[in-house]
Amino acid sequence: MDELYRDYILEHYKEPHHFGELDAPDMQAHDVNPLCGDELGLHLKVDENGVITDVAFQGKGCAISQAAASIASDELIGMKIEDAKKLDADWMVDLLGIDVSATRRKCALLNLKVLRGAVTGDASWPDE
Repeated sequence: MDELYRDYILEHYKEPHHFGELDAPDMQAHDVNPLCGDELGLHLKVDENGVITDVAFQGKGCAISQAAASIASDELIGMKIEDAKKLDADWMVDLLGIDVSATRRKCALLNLKVLRGAVTGDASWPDE
């Protein structure tokens, strides 16, 4: 089963969903993981009801950080901003579907850190 999830992560890394930038995003943030240099920027479009209607990300880094952004981007479209503000580390790790070692945890959570920065202005690391 672990192999299936590894393939899933590699597919998202090689052909990421929603990679790029949005014209005139409603919310955006950018951050870097200082431990490894992974980098991620996130753009969000939000409608008048507070629902995320489009997502784009750009960045560079390891397969886990970039695949996490791709996988999460699929989940964010259609989500209310208020719900996005409440997402935690378990949500992101569950989406990845694999055990993430302590040394790779910040790679897996960079997307959530950047998302928090975009939707709340607080780009602190999610509780581990």
